[in-house]
Amino acid sequence: MNILPIQPRHNIIPLDGWQLYRRDGEQFLRTAVSAHRRGNPRFTPEIVYNLVAMAIEKLIMALLMRRGDLADNHTMVDLLAALERHLGPLPGLTADFTYLDDFQQICALETYHRQSPAPADIGRIVAIGLRMRELLAPSLYPVPPPPPGGN
Repeated sequence: MNILPIQPRHNIIPLDGWQLYRRDGEQFLRTAVSAHRRGNPRFTPEIVYNLVAMAIEKLIMALLMRRGDLADNHTMVDLLAALERHLGPLPGLTADFTYLDDFQQICALETYHRQSPAPADIGRIVAIGLRMRELLAPSLYPVPPPPPGGN
């Protein structure tokens, strides 16, 4: 497999629209955090899981696009691999991203699998989303971002 080296920062051209991905990621995460904290019954564990997964995907894509890069695929493990090209090894996230991927394998028909998370899984899922936001915030914001779940 040929891996292209990341270009020096002065050669990187951001891809248009990365700010929209950041905004969408923040909105998805804010909704998931709020629903979880309030115990809103309209937000099933599957809905909260999907909101967090979309938030993580959007936030990682925002960072990659800002740095002129894209992920090879959009599974959690592929997004983590792309993120590690920019931030270096993130061994603490490997287990978290594998955990998230275990709920859905929907990219290929031959490996298609979906499992709804249990209510007991939601605290961990939301915590993963919040950790990702905290990890990516220095690369996505010139000043600290607003608090998640805030008004």
